[in-house]
Amino acid sequence: MASITLGGNPIHTSGELPKVGTKIADFKLVKTDLSVASLSDFAGKKLVLNIFPSIDTGTCAASVRKFNESASTLENTTVLCVSRDLPFAQKRFCGAEGLENVVNLSDFPEGSFGKANGLEITDGPLAGLHSRVVIVVDENGIITHTEQVAEIADEPNYEAALAVL
Repeated sequence: MASITLGGNPIHTSGELPKVGTKIADFKLVKTDLSVASLSDFAGKKLVLNIFPSIDTGTCAASVRKFNESASTLENTTVLCVSRDLPFAQKRFCGAEGLENVVNLSDFPEGSFGKANGLEITDGPLAGLHSRVVIVVDENGIITHTEQVAEIADEPNYEAALAVL
């Protein structure tokens, strides 16, 4: 389990992130049209998984905006923004912000993606939501970068994530 903080107060995750050099596990996440997306839908593409607690917080929204901006210049790369938010909230946010370069995916109702990747928050006021994580995957499904952001309120290291692409 990873120890992270929320406003400087310790909280924990359900496990450790998958290791760089391993294959990312398949997933089933809900798209904004309520259909289901899986890893095979993105076969042959590099992926940036921008994972966060909720689209309705300032830092989470900032990360979606930043990765949306970066995604427009990335070749053969798809940015997946993953949270436990309902697909309706994800769609509303991106529509209001005019964000069209990212794919929003929801890990509702069970949170199986968060549990499988060791990033579900297990205690504190955000228990059950995802911690702030970036996972980068190459076109063969191999993980090339991970970052578990130590303080939930902090943004991820965008440059480090994008540098491995």
